[in-house]
Amino acid sequence: MNNHLQHILDTLQQIENLSEEQKATITKSLKDADKEMTITAFKLDRTEKVKRTTAILLEETIEELELKRKAVEESNLALQKSLENLKAAQDQLVQQEKLASLGQLTAGIAHEIKNPLNFVNNFSDVSIEMIDEALEELQQIGENAHAIETAAILDDIKSNLAKIHEHGSRADGIVKSMLMHSRGGDGKMEPTPLNPIIKEYVNLAFHGMRAGKEPINVDIDLQLDESVGEVPLIAEDFSRVILNLVNNAFDAMRSLGAERSAHGESYSPKLTVSTKSENGQILIEVQDNGPGIPDEIKDKIMQPFFTTKKGTQGTGLGLSITNDIIKAHGGNMTAANLEKSGARFTINLPSS
Repeated sequence: MNNHLQHILDTLQQIENLSEEQKATITKSLKDADKEMTITAFKLDRTEKVKRTTAILLEETIEELELKRKAVEESNLALQKSLENLKAAQDQLVQQEKLASLGQLTAGIAHEIKNPLNFVNNFSDVSIEMIDEALEELQQIGENAHAIETAAILDDIKSNLAKIHEHGSRADGIVKSMLMHSRGGDGKMEPTPLNPIIKEYVNLAFHGMRAGKEPINVDIDLQLDESVGEVPLIAEDFSRVILNLVNNAFDAMRSLGAERSAHGESYSPKLTVSTKSENGQILIEVQDNGPGIPDEIKDKIMQPFFTTKKGTQGTGLGLSITNDIIKAHGGNMTAANLEKSGARFTINLPSS
């Protein structure tokens, strides 16, 4: 019995004024109250245990739901990334299909054009030689009005043939570029060490330029990040990217060098090629200290057949082909002028 009720019961037994019947009634009430209190205490204890158990289960349920929520978020992120990768792969496949179709078309056109073009160039060469022989014969005949007039006509014809040969050579250069663009490997991207390719083709472009008609001295600075490692590439195609960008840089620096030399100013051409791994992307920069890109042609330089070079020097396909190849690799290329002098071409490629 409850201590307090027991104390009341003990006190009750000591009261003499109460009859035994009254004491029995009060005692029964006290015992009933004790029983009720015991039952209530049991119920309260059980309720408290249920509350504690429920709280523990609720906490565990909340933790489990939080874990499931995080798992769902991670799954959503993984699905989103997979979707982005799938879209990038789809775009890349579409671009490669376009390039393959364009390659087949250009190869067919180029082969059709090349044969008559060879006749034009070869016969213009032969005709110039024949005119030179005719002029020599006229000199042996001696000077007279008829001979002088004939020699003047032959000189005009020779000049016209030289123009035909000049523009025929330019057309031949365009055809060769188209044929080069149409060729390629099996079109499969494979993990390829990037830095060695850049070293090889920068050096190849440099030695090719030095062996050409107008060589220049260029300080080449290769800043290649060793952490770049292997990058998914079609090596046969990407080598053209490096060659085209480096050759364009050489041409730009050659033109600025000639301009500075004409004004008696000194000029030291410098080419900087760098690679860097950054935020899951591979950055390749080709930078020169040439004249830069005029603002009015910035939006045109990657258009097919657009060129600023004169005569037979440019076909206008170099940057266009370069841009197409980079897109086929899932990347992009931007061009910008430097603050002082020169231009920078930046290539972004996915690292995997």
